[in-house]
Amino acid sequence: MILRYVGQRRAEHGFTLIEALVSLALMGLILGALASVTGQWLRNWNRGIIRAQRNEQVAVALDRLAADLSAADYVTRSDNMPLFRGTEQGVVFVRSVLGPNGRPGLEFVRISEVADSRGPALVRMRAPFMLLPPGDPKTDLIPFADPVVLLRAPYRINFAYAAADGKWFSAWPSSGELPTSVRFDIRDVARGTVISSAARIRIETGVPRPDPSGQQQEATQPQPGKGPT
Repeated sequence: MILRYVGQRRAEHGFTLIEALVSLALMGLILGALASVTGQWLRNWNRGIIRAQRNEQVAVALDRLAADLSAADYVTRSDNMPLFRGTEQGVVFVRSVLGPNGRPGLEFVRISEVADSRGPALVRMRAPFMLLPPGDPKTDLIPFADPVVLLRAPYRINFAYAAADGKWFSAWPSSGELPTSVRFDIRDVARGTVISSAARIRIETGVPRPDPSGQQQEATQPQPGKGPT
């Protein structure tokens, strides 16, 4: 009797060990499957988040470009040409001061691609309006500051400019006129896609806006016939 009891106990112990090993093996398989599924799901989730962030970045950049370029102003004097320079990688123009805390007036704006340690980036910079030398205004005399990054790689941008006859050009030199519209093509270099948008310049280019600095100078000069008697 004693020997039979001991044999039964050993058999029960062996069966319990087999159950434990099978349970551990099943648990390992389940955990491995969960890890594989979770890894794929997380990769897709991360890609979705990155894509959404990039789409939002592009949307914000398009809104900023459209708002700035549509507000380009035609400011000139009798001895100066209006400032508007356009290339495929950047544009410089004059617009009203942007921001609730800014004083009324004008400012220079430059939006162009620049290279830094992280690669090419589309950067917006500004400078207070000032008088430029007579003739063809030189943009290298303008002290641009306050850089704001609008886009980074993998996005690149190309500008194009429309004349009054509707023809598009890759550059807009100093011609005494402003383009009627500015198109900006944003290319996703990694995916090979292009997003195009355009901004129409609302200013009446045929009626130049007088230089506010010149108006102030004229206001300080004495008027004939109104001097002291």
